[in-house]
Amino acid sequence: MFRSLRVFNFRVWTLGALVSNIGGWMQATAQDWVVLTELTNHDATAMGVTMALQFGPPLLLVGVTGWVADRFDRRRLLMVTQSALLLLAVAVGVLLLTHVMTLPLMWLFALGFGMVNAFDAPARQAFVSDVVGRDDASNAVALNSASFNMARLIGPAVGGVLIVLIGTGWMFLANAGTFLAMLVALALIRTRELVPRVRSAGAARLADGFRYVRGRPDLLVIFSMVFLLGAFGMNFPIFASTMAIEFGRDADGYGLLSSVLAIGSLVGALLSARRDRARMRVVVWAAGGFGAVSLLSSFMPLYALYAVTLVLVGFCTVTMLTTANGYVQTTTDPALRGRVLALYMAVIMGATPIGAPIAGWVATEFGPRAAIQVGAAAGALACIIGLTWVAASGRLHRHETRRFRLTIDETRPIGVIPPEEFSDEIAEATPVPLPSKDPQPAGRRAG
Repeated sequence: MFRSLRVFNFRVWTLGALVSNIGGWMQATAQDWVVLTELTNHDATAMGVTMALQFGPPLLLVGVTGWVADRFDRRRLLMVTQSALLLLAVAVGVLLLTHVMTLPLMWLFALGFGMVNAFDAPARQAFVSDVVGRDDASNAVALNSASFNMARLIGPAVGGVLIVLIGTGWMFLANAGTFLAMLVALALIRTRELVPRVRSAGAARLADGFRYVRGRPDLLVIFSMVFLLGAFGMNFPIFASTMAIEFGRDADGYGLLSSVLAIGSLVGALLSARRDRARMRVVVWAAGGFGAVSLLSSFMPLYALYAVTLVLVGFCTVTMLTTANGYVQTTTDPALRGRVLALYMAVIMGATPIGAPIAGWVATEFGPRAAIQVGAAAGALACIIGLTWVAASGRLHRHETRRFRLTIDETRPIGVIPPEEFSDEIAEATPVPLPSKDPQPAGRRAG
């Protein structure tokens, strides 16, 4: 389960990312609570706009950010983005402490955070493969997700308590300090032990990433499913904060719900790390599970019961996202990985500007339970899309020994655009064999 931690660079990276992510979740909790309770009178729509501004830039800048992640040294790029995020956090903290912050100003800073994160996210995702190599990439992605969700477990709970004790302004300043952990980790990484980058003469051709994904039906299905959950199902700040208010809880109650969600998320990430490789079937069933448990959570009459269902919601969410991320990383041509991951992150983060305002409006007009039910429907639709592709692609078969049981063929090759259709010859999208314990024929296989 923890084989990637044998690599020194990955251990350093994981520790720095854990501290930084804890601060990030503390800040996210503070930002949501500021918009909902200090800058507005429980206006969930305003929170949705804030989320849209923060997560919109990855969608708008996807071509540029993917090219940057493939073109420049990712370690140095991350040092620049982390420094910029630190300065933004300091500025917000100072404005809150001096009582100058307004809702338009917060929206402006949310846009600033989004623009920096648009460059940070694809570089950070692709850098994991630079640290551990392709054989351990799936395991490293899962452990990276586990670290992220461990921070999600700790950060909101600590953040909710500290908001009550010291206020939101100091929370942003505390988060600024945690960015230093990531900067120190990046400085300590042994550059000579990083996996050599696959570079191509055509790396500046932004359209190659789009063309590659367009020629991979399995990736199009993955992206569609992730988009649906990202747009309508993963608006947890809106769901948890408005449900906390409905149950009569304060900021600490909101932070606790976020941490409870992270318990299931952490379990899902750790179980994903145990799998030898990422499989399409796991993505499909996790999407269906998300829809089911989200619908169940919307009917919970008590705060404690709602919190219990969030464990299952977090488990299904991270199982799907971690598996989808690992699938994209391990089945994508290394020369195009940064651009494809930029598209993937744009789908996740860029879906929020579409779904968050809608979720906020539904929560304001019809109540938070109705907004959660919209997310549940999105999960069910994502599962249907995945099952439809599995059946249409010929991967669904009757079980060999059990008459009424169906099974998914994990060995059927994936169709890819022939290399000659690309504009440069070195960035060929040649089949890459998936890591497996048992010997398999050369070529890419699908889940």
